[in-house]
Amino acid sequence: TNTMHKVVSGIKKYTKLPILHIAEMTAIELKKAGIKKIGLLGTKYTMQQDFYKQILIDNEIEVVIPNSKDIEIVNSVIFNELCLGEIKKESKEEYLRIIKELSKAGAKGVILGCTEIGLLIKQEDTDVPLFDTTNIHATSAALYAIEEK
Repeated sequence: TNTMHKVVSGIKKYTKLPILHIAEMTAIELKKAGIKKIGLLGTKYTMQQDFYKQILIDNEIEVVIPNSKDIEIVNSVIFNELCLGEIKKESKEEYLRIIKELSKAGAKGVILGCTEIGLLIKQEDTDVPLFDTTNIHATSAALYAIEEK
C-alpha cells in the first residue's frame, strides 16, 4: 500500500529490519527511465501529502497531481470501486482522461501510486509511460532478498 508508507519513518525508529519505501523504489525506477517530471495518481493522501511526493522531489523529480475535482474522482474510484473489486468502464475512461491531462501538464509518465489502480489501468491503455508501484515494490523486494549481504 502506498498510503501506509506515510508511517514508515515512524516504524524505522523501532526496528533494525530493512524497509524499502515504495516511493524510494519508484524514484529509482524513474531515474533509470530518465524521468524528471511525473504525474502521480493514488489516494488523495498520497497525491496531496508530502510523505510520498517529497521523496520524489528530493530525487529531483517534479511531481504533477490532478486538479482538486479529479483528485476526488481518483480517490472515490479507489475506495468505492477498486477496493471492492468493481471495475467500471466509465471509471477507466475518467482515469485515462486524467492521465492525458497530466501528460498535457508536462508529465513524462504517470505513477500508479495505489496498489489497486493496476486493476483498472494497464500500459496498453495509454501511450503515456506508466509506473505501477505494486510491480516496482515487489520487484525491488525480491531483488533485495537475493542480494548477497
